[in-house]
Amino acid sequence: MDRRIDLATLVAALRESPPHPSSDYELNPEIVLPPGRVLKPAAVLIGVVGESVVLTKRASHLKHHPGQIALPGGKVDAGDADAAAAALREAHEEIGLAPATVDILGALPAHETVTGYSIKPVIAHITRDFQAVPEAGEVAEVFRVPIAHLLDPRNYRIEGRRWRGVRRRYFVVPYGPYYIWGATARILKSLADRVSA
Repeated sequence: MDRRIDLATLVAALRESPPHPSSDYELNPEIVLPPGRVLKPAAVLIGVVGESVVLTKRASHLKHHPGQIALPGGKVDAGDADAAAAALREAHEEIGLAPATVDILGALPAHETVTGYSIKPVIAHITRDFQAVPEAGEVAEVFRVPIAHLLDPRNYRIEGRRWRGVRRRYFVVPYGPYYIWGATARILKSLADRVSA
């Protein structure tokens, strides 16, 4: 995608393009999901600042998803009014982003993960630049990726690896030294698909 992506284009795509739900299973149809499963609600923030999106690298010592690239976010707590409130709270905790500097633009359909979460991606405009403060012990690095890179479907590919004895396929969207894959890549691909539709 060679054209510049502005906020108006992004908002229009969220309003006009039909949403397509996503999951960690869509590239792996052989996986049979248990009926009546209960998913834990979570939310992530796709925060646009300038012409970039803010991402994190999780600390390498964490029990779950160590060293992986992620969007700021986490579980929806009982005190959160909605997914947007959860995403803003988590972004404040994880990277020091002040909620007052964020305008919510919209959201994507929830993404179901293989770990039993239903993640609501919240798209937002960070209205002024900020100095990220990574949460000690959880976030190893905060970095930015050009939104034009993430919104170009040509930058995505399908890869795979063995997981729990079977080969699992997933989307990746590498950027420089950062290997963005799994749920994070699939969520960002959903946004790219909406903009390019």
